Amino acid sequence: MSPNGEQVLAQLDAYRAHDAPTHGGRVLSYVYDSGLAELDALAGEAAARVQAVNGLDPTTFPSVALMQADLVTFAREVLRGGPATSGAVTSGGTESIMLAVLAARERWRETHPGDPRTPRVVAPTTAHAAFHKAAHYLGLDVVPVPVDPATGTLPAHRLAQHLGEATALAVASAPAYPHGVLDPVTGIAAAAAERGIPCHVDACVGGFVLPWWEGAEPWDLSVPGVTSISADLHKFGYAPKGASVLLVTDPALDRARYYALTDWPGYPVVNPTVLGSRSAMSLAAAWAVVTHLGTQGYADLTAGVARATAEVREVVDGIAGLRVVGEPTGPLLAVGTDPGVPAHQQVDPHAWAQAVAARGFVLQGQPALTQQDGTALPRTTHLTLTPASLGVLLELTEALVAGADDVRGRAAPRTDDGAGAAEVPDPVALARAAREGGELDLPAVLALVEALPREQSARLLVDFLAAFTAPPTGQG
Repeated sequence: MSPNGEQVLAQLDAYRAHDAPTHGGRVLSYVYDSGLAELDALAGEAAARVQAVNGLDPTTFPSVALMQADLVTFAREVLRGGPATSGAVTSGGTESIMLAVLAARERWRETHPGDPRTPRVVAPTTAHAAFHKAAHYLGLDVVPVPVDPATGTLPAHRLAQHLGEATALAVASAPAYPHGVLDPVTGIAAAAAERGIPCHVDACVGGFVLPWWEGAEPWDLSVPGVTSISADLHKFGYAPKGASVLLVTDPALDRARYYALTDWPGYPVVNPTVLGSRSAMSLAAAWAVVTHLGTQGYADLTAGVARATAEVREVVDGIAGLRVVGEPTGPLLAVGTDPGVPAHQQVDPHAWAQAVAARGFVLQGQPALTQQDGTALPRTTHLTLTPASLGVLLELTEALVAGADDVRGRAAPRTDDGAGAAEVPDPVALARAAREGGELDLPAVLALVEALPREQSARLLVDFLAAFTAPPTGQG
């Protein structure tokens, strides 16, 4: 007998009990909680009303086109694009970035007919992994330009040195996710424009918070030379997951992201995004949230985020053994070991994150990285502050201080056998233990990523996640 509706939902609740909390400000990555319960309810109601709508064909479901037009118009105004700026609502930052890379590749092919070279994306080392993924899918090379380990960014001329005839796209971030630092958008865009190269600004994090953030350097579509920008509605747009905006200043470049086919016996295919059939639920939810909040609503929420960020920054600055990397612009912080204090006072950021997690707050560890020029970006722990952080600010800051006290002077986890060779665990056994026990020793995993060649550690993580998400094997 099939389970009834209540039983099905009870099983879903049991599954959800394993999840980190999505509300309340206790997860400082992945979720962007406005702290407004009515906003979540509104988004849910809007999504339910279009549950059966297929976004594939807006001529059949014009509501899709109307909601998208409203969102693109709002984003164009907030991100200061001109009247010719157009774009699309996508499933997230990765799809927005992939479409921007696709459009740039198509433009490069048009202007370099018969060129046997592989087109390139030139980006700071800190540019989001989505650019690497897009290049992998679309057949481009990525040229990562090293950033200053102390500041988390680079002077524009350093990136400009790598722009050439094979460059299809230059990239800047507003801000870059790893350290929350704003790249020199003005200089990078100018250098790209001088060479006739499109310039994309990845504002997936900053797009709906930096417009109201005091003291930000120019970074949006008003900067000469910026040809496209991505901004996630499901981050500081406070919409449910599955919504981002891509804006393109040149209509011809914008058309290059489309895929159209009439050379088959079925219906004419015209896809403005990667997906064909797609749900309109995230679109409607995002539309409802943006329409309800408006610019004043975002300004008010950003004021709260800025206040929470400033207070957390002040607390971290006062913790012996830790330091904030660079000068972040916006609500992201990267915290690393302070090398200026004696070893017995230093705090390993990954051990710190684990100690803070024991007090009920989830921070995000980031492994160290040796760049192409041999300089090393230190291991850090990432914090994303949201409006919900204000409600738990005292408890959070106390956890940050007490967590550092717990691990100060403790050596970083070893990943070798004592003779310098990295000990590689069985990823399947690691996944099984994590599923059964509910916990994973993330500092040890991140240390392993640092110790192994990156290709080997990537394969290890693929094997781990494949095993972690695999259905249970049948009993013989």
